[in-house]
Amino acid sequence: VSLHVLKFESCGIMPLCVYSLSKNEVLPKNYQHVLSLVFAVNEVNENPNILSNITLGFQIYDSYCEAKMTFWNTLNLISHHRKTIPNYKCGVEKKLVAAIGGLDSETSSHMASILELYKILQITYSSFTPAVSEKDHISSLYQMAPSEAHQYTGIVQLLLYFQWKWVGIFVTADDKGETFVKKLTRQLSQNGICIAVTERIVTHRGFDNTGLIEKSQNTVESLSKTNVNVFVVNADKNTMTGLQWLLLIGRMMSVSPINKVWVMTADWDFSWEPYHKDLDIQNFHGALSFAIHSSEVKGFHRFLLNLNPHSETDGFIRFFWQQAFGCQFLDVEMEEEFCTGEEKLESLPGAFFEMQMTSQSYSIYNAVYAVAHALHAMLAPRTKQGEMVLGNYLRPQNQYFQIKSFCCIKFYLQPFLRNILFNNSAGDTVFFNEKCELEGGFDIINWVTFPNKSFLRVKVGKMDPQAPLGSDFSIDEKSITWHQSFNQVGPNCSCSRKRKEGEPFCCYDCAPCPEGKISNQTDMDDCFQCQEDRYPNQERNQCISKKENFLSYEAPLGISLALLALAFSATTALVFGIFIKHQNTPIVKANNRNLTYTLLISLLLCFLCSLLFIGRPQLLTCHLRQTAFGIIFSVAVSSVLAKTLTVVLAFMATKPGSKMRKWVGTRFSTSVVLGCASIQASICIVWLCTDPPFPDLDMHSLPEEVIVECNEGSANMFYYVLGYMGLLALVSFVVAFFARKLPDTFNEAKFITFSMLVFCSVWLSFVPTYLSTKEKYIVAVEIFSILASSAGILGCIFSPKCYIIVFKPELNSKEQLKKRNK
Repeated sequence: VSLHVLKFESCGIMPLCVYSLSKNEVLPKNYQHVLSLVFAVNEVNENPNILSNITLGFQIYDSYCEAKMTFWNTLNLISHHRKTIPNYKCGVEKKLVAAIGGLDSETSSHMASILELYKILQITYSSFTPAVSEKDHISSLYQMAPSEAHQYTGIVQLLLYFQWKWVGIFVTADDKGETFVKKLTRQLSQNGICIAVTERIVTHRGFDNTGLIEKSQNTVESLSKTNVNVFVVNADKNTMTGLQWLLLIGRMMSVSPINKVWVMTADWDFSWEPYHKDLDIQNFHGALSFAIHSSEVKGFHRFLLNLNPHSETDGFIRFFWQQAFGCQFLDVEMEEEFCTGEEKLESLPGAFFEMQMTSQSYSIYNAVYAVAHALHAMLAPRTKQGEMVLGNYLRPQNQYFQIKSFCCIKFYLQPFLRNILFNNSAGDTVFFNEKCELEGGFDIINWVTFPNKSFLRVKVGKMDPQAPLGSDFSIDEKSITWHQSFNQVGPNCSCSRKRKEGEPFCCYDCAPCPEGKISNQTDMDDCFQCQEDRYPNQERNQCISKKENFLSYEAPLGISLALLALAFSATTALVFGIFIKHQNTPIVKANNRNLTYTLLISLLLCFLCSLLFIGRPQLLTCHLRQTAFGIIFSVAVSSVLAKTLTVVLAFMATKPGSKMRKWVGTRFSTSVVLGCASIQASICIVWLCTDPPFPDLDMHSLPEEVIVECNEGSANMFYYVLGYMGLLALVSFVVAFFARKLPDTFNEAKFITFSMLVFCSVWLSFVPTYLSTKEKYIVAVEIFSILASSAGILGCIFSPKCYIIVFKPELNSKEQLKKRNK
């Protein structure tokens, strides 16, 4: 709470609430207000363009946060004597110009009740002073803050921007709190915003300690249980102190975390008293607050860095230094650590002392300059404005009237201050409206706190009443940091309303949106469906883009199947290499080398074609997937069938007079493979020409994902391909089964029987599994069937031969074969 006074040569008063009368402790955060006054006065005195040959001085008084001390120090100001004797004119060498103060509206009003009697100019830097807006009887009081009505408008615009229409209010249980509730309720009701709950905290003066604890516990439980996520707080000192203590009590009671979005008025600041050091500022992480517009003042940060507690900057610096750093100077007999004067202000937590000028300090800075510019204008009577105004009050005898005495200067400064307009060093324009209020706007601040009790003020928006309609309110939502409990997005009440008969407009039941629908605005009468490629989030207040679902190479399942396919391909290539290397051995010759090579190449391609099923489906891959798989598999099964028929015909041809000799040979086996494969190729060509597969998006099977798949086009043609392969496998199995006991060392029929048994088992189980599986797993099932059936053929037919070729080469000879045949 501050009160400044400026005088010529030596002057000043400032009830500031820097010092606590009852606790004998300094409130370090408010000390910056003193420093902003000192800094501004120094700048004015060093600027010859404002007040040449005139030096401004100041005196600072503290209100001790007490109304009694505020009145007493105000009387000291007008007494001009060591004793407080009003109306006794002594010490005329101290020419009073103006009083600047105080920090809250109560202090400013107490001061105004006395200063108005003496027509002493007063500039208050409290956020809002009711006496200003209702000041028909107070003509000398100016407010270095915009109109309070603009702040109410800004609160409504902020709530409407985020569609927060179900909010709470937090105030103190006193006249000031009730006035705030009354004014804000009127504004919110006119804009369709409902006040769900109003929490009133009773200060410690209202009841005894037992009642305070019980009342606080009830309030904490109510805050923890309410479903209201946004509270508008009348953030004066008493309200914020009470709120911080409530949050501390809630933590001690182990109630549910009170995680809210606090929307603070312009009074808000982390102004800690010494006994607040243990309070947790993390509760206010993500809070939004209004602040009187401020800009960075050049040189102020350097001014703070150069502060020396041993200098005579003001009478508070030593008290501040001791309280801020927890030390004592050598002239004080205490057991605490001694102050060296080398302590660094920038090392203090931001909630304790800030190195950047706060909005209150910025208002003090502008108030000093406003008085200096008004005084400069008054002391230039030759200008038309000076002549006109002074003429109205002094009635000079000639146009070159000059002020000879400053005894009545306080009466003539006010009209110049009323009409003052200047640009400060930060580039902002400063002037007052017809109601003696600062003509300006508000910044919207987002508070980002850290565990070490430091914080950041992030300017995320502004409210400028002077801007054209539509651009008077702006906010950068992307720059806002929300509380962690809201998952970094702003809270919202997503529901459809069910009005209660006979109740006011804001009394209704909030029904959640039905499954699959959302309400992207608060309190809508109905919900709506998301687009096909989007789905409702958990809160059902916005639509989220669905993720694509397909078997990718990045997924563990896709990687596993791809590695398995490559492993089998490498194995097949290895077997093929072994057979090429030993192509002239009896075991390779006896099993029809050409058919063996054809079978191995087709198996290699079968393993590789499974890779077409992995990755995002494209038009080409959709065309090739099933057709390449069907034709290549048909070649493989046809080769197996040709091998089986060759074995059977070979034994039938050995009988005397058999006519089957002409069928035994390469031409027959080649005809079987080409004929069977041609039929499958014809089916695939018809499929591609009539109703081919194509990439498709399944929006409805999964609520949160879009299935990217290959639509088979004609499902019948797909089953024709599978059915034909199954027919070939079944014929091969039957022929091999009956030929399994034919006498010969290299009879492959029994191995083919097992391979076809595996093949048929795999694809018979594939059909029901394929029909019952969805999304990317349907592709995985087909890949697994391809790999399993191909591996069955490779293992059953070729593993015995490779074993003999590699590990039992002595059996791979004609003599051994003849011996074994006997």
